[in-house]
Amino acid sequence: MPNRNRSRFDPAAAIASARRTVSIEAEGLSALQTALANGLAQPFAQAVRTIVPITGRVIVSGVGKSGHIGSKIAATLASTGTPAFFVHPAEANHGDLGMIARDDVILAMSWSGESAELSGVIDYSRRFSIPLVAVTSGENSALARAADIVLLLPKAAEACPHGLAPTTSTVLQLALGDALAVALLEARGFTPDHFRTFHPGGKLGASLRHVSDLMHDGDAVPLTPLGTPLPQAVIVLSGKRVGRGGVIDADGRLAGIVTDGDIARNMGRPLSGLIVDDIMTRNPKTVAPDTLASAALALLNAHNISALLVLDRDRHPLGVVHFHDLLRAGVI
Repeated sequence: MPNRNRSRFDPAAAIASARRTVSIEAEGLSALQTALANGLAQPFAQAVRTIVPITGRVIVSGVGKSGHIGSKIAATLASTGTPAFFVHPAEANHGDLGMIARDDVILAMSWSGESAELSGVIDYSRRFSIPLVAVTSGENSALARAADIVLLLPKAAEACPHGLAPTTSTVLQLALGDALAVALLEARGFTPDHFRTFHPGGKLGASLRHVSDLMHDGDAVPLTPLGTPLPQAVIVLSGKRVGRGGVIDADGRLAGIVTDGDIARNMGRPLSGLIVDDIMTRNPKTVAPDTLASAALALLNAHNISALLVLDRDRHPLGVVHFHDLLRAGVI
């Protein structure tokens, strides 16, 4: 075992090491980008073309660090519209091969391409003519020779000073897996609505909700017609407690808004002689009901306002959404 107390901690050396690691891994990513513009382009497109129409799932398999990366890639694929799960090759050899069906595609990951544990998965794919996509840097490896499609990773130096611990290699595997997931997402026309279906929980799920899910509607929306005396409008506004009210025309369309701030700025005027038309904002910020909650939050923050009226396509008010509604929903 190494002696952990052999030397004193040197902050400068640690920072230099971190920068060196990131630099080496960035060089690996640059090599991957170059490969995707050259020899890797055609097999990558072929992999996407093969996976898009399948009726089954993408079965990701790998051992060691490649297995850990493969598990993450399977999760990313599944969450972005490509059904997928991870099968450990050792477990596959003890019965889990039965989880792989003929309408699936296998994505096998091995940096060297010589992982003996993958032999059972490879043989099974060949026996039942299940498409096999290899992710490897071993161009003439056993995995590459058996595969239908080879996504050949560029040979890049590991960031580990001994060249032993998988570092750059796992970064490249992960980057290529993400590239595959995003390309499939785009090819399938995967939308934020689909993404929301697979991510209902947490802050991400909340941010993918629509304004219509969070807004107050009906009698909770403070509305007054054009020409309403300002004192009367103040009563309506204060009773709803959202900090702003809509002013509508004879057809029920939004003509403007009156906010608490508008009233405060006009306290020096004889309010009893004013109507809402005199102080309203005529082109207020509004949102559509299908606006994502995250987009509504960005609009509130960008214009330093606390609430937004929600309008239909004809500018009829449907509801109002407040900063606090987004806060309670977990969007913040």
